[in-house]
Amino acid sequence: MSTAAPRPAAQDRLWSVDEHLDDILAAVRPLEPIELQLPDAQGCVLVEDVTVPVSLPPFDNSSMDGYAVRVADIAGASEEFPAALDVVGDIAAGHQADLLHVGPGQAARIMTGAPLPGGAETVVPVEWTDGGLGEGPVAGMRARSLAPEQASGQVRVYRPAAARAHVRAKGSDVRAGDRALEAGTVLGPPQIALLAAIGRGSVRVHPRPRVVVMSTGSELVQPGGTLGSGQIYDSNSFALTAAARDAGAIAYRVGAVADDADTLRSTIEDQLVRADLLVTTGGVSVGAYDVVKEALEHVGDEDEEGGGVEFRRLAMQPGKPQGFGTVGPDHTPLLALPGNPVSSYVSFELFVRPAIRTLMGLEDVHRPTTRAKLTADEALTSPKGRRQFLRATYADGAVRPVGGAGSHLVAALAHADALIVVPEDTESVEPGTDVEVVLLR
Repeated sequence: MSTAAPRPAAQDRLWSVDEHLDDILAAVRPLEPIELQLPDAQGCVLVEDVTVPVSLPPFDNSSMDGYAVRVADIAGASEEFPAALDVVGDIAAGHQADLLHVGPGQAARIMTGAPLPGGAETVVPVEWTDGGLGEGPVAGMRARSLAPEQASGQVRVYRPAAARAHVRAKGSDVRAGDRALEAGTVLGPPQIALLAAIGRGSVRVHPRPRVVVMSTGSELVQPGGTLGSGQIYDSNSFALTAAARDAGAIAYRVGAVADDADTLRSTIEDQLVRADLLVTTGGVSVGAYDVVKEALEHVGDEDEEGGGVEFRRLAMQPGKPQGFGTVGPDHTPLLALPGNPVSSYVSFELFVRPAIRTLMGLEDVHRPTTRAKLTADEALTSPKGRRQFLRATYADGAVRPVGGAGSHLVAALAHADALIVVPEDTESVEPGTDVEVVLLR
């Protein structure tokens, strides 16, 4: 990482949330498409439409274990007057149906998924027959014959069936030439199943972005360790790594980095090899030991003049101090978030999650929002000139704050599933007021 001139203008003004987000999204582009095998494509976004090469199902087949018959041969069948048919063979799933033909007065035993034989017009479930045993209705199919020529005897049918009953028609799911999936689709288990069913072994997608998360602070101890005087457990890196995975990324967590600028720069350089996006938390304010600012505010891209990481003050609460830029030879985006747990998480939702979704190639990169009636014991207060984001729970059109406004109150965050948004020009919100809500789940 090379040295670039500092940008004092960015630190001298108060930036809006929207300005900062716009700058981030303007600098982040979807990752280059690659061809991936289906097991590796889960969670990725298609870059092109997928057309069905073969109809599903590819042939008429039975949806039941039973007998393939002609409709006329079982018309009027009843338990008192069953239709007696000659069994001419067995058809199991995967067998060729053209080896058999069902003529007048005949039936072919057929298993679920097996192709409908020539001459057959409908399928009678085995439970409507005597199963060829001559002892009244049966509960299921007896053991099948080893080969079609070994199937013989008669079957009695006790109920009629309409034409095409219990038959899955060729192309009833999708037809050859149909669009199976369109570009922009996120590939989950059902989409992977459809691609496999139509014979696609690989697809062209935007890969899931690789996100590296690191906390900074000499006071941080890994969970499971022993706290010393003045120390706390590192929760931010765990929270943000989980949030990155929830957003669709492949996330890597780096253990807390001590308050040393050279160590942080070295750690970032080491992580560039596996990062499409870097996220740091802590060390971006105005304190004497704000290591991220110290390490990165004079760092630029190696071959792009004016690049680097810019630190700003945003008109928001929590999360006023923020940093964004690119580092390394590949201009890898880096977002520097505040260190307080709530500030860090809210900042992730507002800025990092949209960046991850943009890298994935998605068009809609934001959490859904709604309007809800504020349920509270007293009016909410908000600092003038700042957009406030308050943790809350949302249900049935109503939203209730949880916890206080402090940016260190991580326990309340665990119970929140929404954020109440209080605009910059609003200093007080009365209970019963309609407010904007960001839904987090």
